[in-house]
Amino acid sequence: MFKGKRTGIGLVVAIVLLLTVVLGAGSYIRKTYTIETVYVEGNVHYTEDEIKAIVMDGALGDNSLYLSLKYKDRGIEGIPFVDVVDVDILSPDTIKIIVYEKALTGCVRYLDTYIYFDRDGYAVESSAVRTVGVPQIMGLQFDHMVLGEKLPVEDDGIFNSILDLTNLLQKYSLTPDKIYFNRGGEITLYFGDTKIALGNEPSALEDKLMLLPGFLPELEGKNGILQMQTYDADSGKYTFKPGG
Repeated sequence: MFKGKRTGIGLVVAIVLLLTVVLGAGSYIRKTYTIETVYVEGNVHYTEDEIKAIVMDGALGDNSLYLSLKYKDRGIEGIPFVDVVDVDILSPDTIKIIVYEKALTGCVRYLDTYIYFDRDGYAVESSAVRTVGVPQIMGLQFDHMVLGEKLPVEDDGIFNSILDLTNLLQKYSLTPDKIYFNRGGEITLYFGDTKIALGNEPSALEDKLMLLPGFLPELEGKNGILQMQTYDADSGKYTFKPGG
C-alpha cells in the first residue's frame, strides 16, 4: 500500500519536474530567439516589408528558431514569382531571409494580364501588374495559354532567340521596356519613345548591343527609331529617324 503511494507521488513529482523543464525551455527559447533584426536579400518582385510579412506570418512568426526550421529544405506555396525561401539565423535575435525567385525570361500581354514565362517558354506566373526588370515580348502569336505549360507559339525556337537576346541585354546592362519580334525575325527594342531597330542578323547582334550604352544617353527623351539594321560606312554612323 505504501509502496504504491510512494510510486504515485514519485510519478507526480517527475511529471511536475518535466513540465517545469519544458516550460522553462520554452520560455528561454521564446525570450532568446525573439527576432529584433531582419535582413532580406534576393527579392525583386516584392519589397522587404512584403517579404517579412509573408515569411513572418503566424503565432511564432517572430521566433528565429521556428522560422529556420519551418523553411528548411522546402519551397513556399501560393506566393507568385517566389520559388524557395531560406531563413538563416545570424544570431538568436537576427535572421536573414534569402529569397529565390522563379527564373523569368520575359512576359507577354494576354487578356489584360501579364503572363511570365521561363527560358523554355513555359508560363510560370500571371499577374495584372507589370514587373519592373522583366521585358515585355511582343510579336508572339498564340490563341490560348495554360499556366505550367509551354506558350503555344508557331515556332518555339523563338524562345532560344529571346533567351540569347535577354542574356546579352543583361551583359551590357540594358533594360528595354519592350522587345518586338516580327515574323521575319527582326528585333526592335523600346526604350520609352525611342525604338532601336536591330534587324535579324544573330551574328551581328552582340556588336550592336555593345554600342547601345553609348548611344542611349543621346537618345533619351527622343521620339524616333535608331536604324541599326544597316551601318553607313561612309558616314560611320547609324541613322536616327525622328517620329514613327
